[in-house]
Amino acid sequence: MNTIKYPQKQDWAQLLQRPTFDNSSLTETVQSVLNDVKTRGDEAVKECELKFDKVELSNLQVTEAEIIEAEKLVSKELKSAILLAKSNIEKFHSAQKHELPKVETMPGVTCWQKAVAIEKVGLYVPGGTAPLFSTVLMLAIPAKIAGCQEIVLCSPPNKERKIHPAVLYAAQISGVTKIFKIGGIQAIGAMAYGTESVPKVYKIFGPGNQYVTAAKQLVSLRDAAIDMPAGPSEVEVIADHTANPAFVAADFLSQAEHGADSQSVLLTTSETLAEQVKVEIEKQVVQLPRVELARKSLANSKIIVLSSIDEVIEMTNEYAPEHLIISTENYRDVAERITNAGSIFLGHLTPESAGDYASGTNHTLPTNGYAKAYSGVNLDSFVKKITFQELTKEGLRNIGEAVKVMAEAEGLTAHREAMRLRVRKY
Repeated sequence: MNTIKYPQKQDWAQLLQRPTFDNSSLTETVQSVLNDVKTRGDEAVKECELKFDKVELSNLQVTEAEIIEAEKLVSKELKSAILLAKSNIEKFHSAQKHELPKVETMPGVTCWQKAVAIEKVGLYVPGGTAPLFSTVLMLAIPAKIAGCQEIVLCSPPNKERKIHPAVLYAAQISGVTKIFKIGGIQAIGAMAYGTESVPKVYKIFGPGNQYVTAAKQLVSLRDAAIDMPAGPSEVEVIADHTANPAFVAADFLSQAEHGADSQSVLLTTSETLAEQVKVEIEKQVVQLPRVELARKSLANSKIIVLSSIDEVIEMTNEYAPEHLIISTENYRDVAERITNAGSIFLGHLTPESAGDYASGTNHTLPTNGYAKAYSGVNLDSFVKKITFQELTKEGLRNIGEAVKVMAEAEGLTAHREAMRLRVRKY
């Protein structure tokens, strides 16, 4: 892991680059699988499961009996933790509902919006090295609150043809309507196009590896909307002399254990803290079961010492981190100046893991600098907004001439006539 001290501004862009992987060779493979699923449906999906997940399946959908069995396999302690997280996520996302007022833009001209739930949504939950049951909560709960009628979940099965019991339990309590044992590209294709077993959905949510990411991007061109562009997960920590080096190191490693392509960045004005954090990271990393994975991620990570808090804030807004922990004496003042970040964790006592699991905020966030333009998943992600307008006779009189003039100027005569006829009659 590199420590960079007082870099020049012209070098910032190079320093802030994320880990990159050549995805060009993926496109042909991903498109081939998507085309096969679109053409042959369930049969293609089952063949892909055998090829990629090494599992032979007769039925793709998880049965009610499997869900009941899974609930029995989840410990009482884990159930209690999941239910606490569910409650907080529900409270936070329910508070995002709000009535949109009718606006009279001028006498007789009234406009308003109505939020309508996306009828069918698809959730992808990776299998891989960790059972991400927390992602089920983060996606299914706001979908349910929004009023989505069909909530479809796909997750890859293990060698025993099972989905992790905690994933099934989280899905069952969060309102998922159908669960399928499908992973990877084939899961995205099945939800985007629909098969004999899997309903076609209108929008797909959820993280995944580079194959899943490529598949989401390809289907979003014409077949289904997606939540956001996605990349490897990342955290930035802003820390000063008041920060606890052990806490900062733990935050670094909680990100690093996600995967080899994850990245952690520390920005500080304290050389002393920078050195203390490096020492703490070495102490803590050897205690992790996923130590090798974490070390690979640390190779992509950086500690950067800057000359002032103003430079720290400027570099942060340029980096636009997915997760930002502000561990400084005046953390609220610093936070007010942050314009680009997915989710911000304030003070010495607030680790990223709080938001990842149970504080109530959503952990599905923009990565790879997309926080400059994208929000994380929230209640609005599961609705679309329809606008309405209504004109009275007074409204026709007040707005009619302007509409006619503008339509005429654009050469759209039928537009002009649609207004002119009404104005003449009334």
